[in-house]
Amino acid sequence: MTQPIWGPVQQEMSDLLQRHPDDVPGVVDLLAQVQVVLCRVPPLLDSNPLADFNRLYLTITENVLERLYAGKFKDPAFLARLDVEFAARYFDALRYWTEGSPACPGVWAGLFTRIPGPDARALPSAVAGVNAHINFDLPFALVTTFDHLGSDPVDGSDQHHDYLQVNDIFAEEIPGLRRGYLDRWQLLIDTMNGDLDDWWQGEMVEYTRNVAWRNAQKIWALRHDLSALDKERRRLDHTATGLGKLLLSPFGSFLQ
Repeated sequence: MTQPIWGPVQQEMSDLLQRHPDDVPGVVDLLAQVQVVLCRVPPLLDSNPLADFNRLYLTITENVLERLYAGKFKDPAFLARLDVEFAARYFDALRYWTEGSPACPGVWAGLFTRIPGPDARALPSAVAGVNAHINFDLPFALVTTFDHLGSDPVDGSDQHHDYLQVNDIFAEEIPGLRRGYLDRWQLLIDTMNGDLDDWWQGEMVEYTRNVAWRNAQKIWALRHDLSALDKERRRLDHTATGLGKLLLSPFGSFLQ
């Protein structure tokens, strides 16, 4: 008989994924509970690759929530809605995978298949999750957010300003998060590199999120053309899947 995807925590994961958070505190709470369950998935437990990504995602989202509470966004309704729509796509992918549904995007399936190990490495796994979430999920989350709010993805708008502010959150969190994935000898090399690794990884996140914004604008223009929309969805999934495979290959070990 086929073993459950999540092993002994299959039911707990299934129950969690029945929830659909409708605000940022709800997203943070569900990410935290998913993290607890992921860290109990055998055989890698808290070293499984999805736990590495989920931990990063939780930290970034907690920072977003703190800034919302502090009133640091020009259009908090936009940023809050985007956070919910963005997270929904990750939770949907998890739900599809848990149910064995073919609707699970290929880029997420590529990471989920690595959960049993044995060769998963923490930093490349986390980056592979970021790739799936930004390069594939984010453009569509932006479109559904703008559609919900009845506005358009316009460069230089308050919404665009807030969107770019999230880059600052990554810049703040990346150094500590990245070092948390390194072994002792890797930390020594990292210290010798100074701020170089932090700089280029911050630049990469900024570039990737800018591309996601452009892709969202493209999708927005064709959102009423279902055939074109599906074609664009498949294109983005194919591209992100290819990059994900590279990140999870032996080549991706250079990130570590």
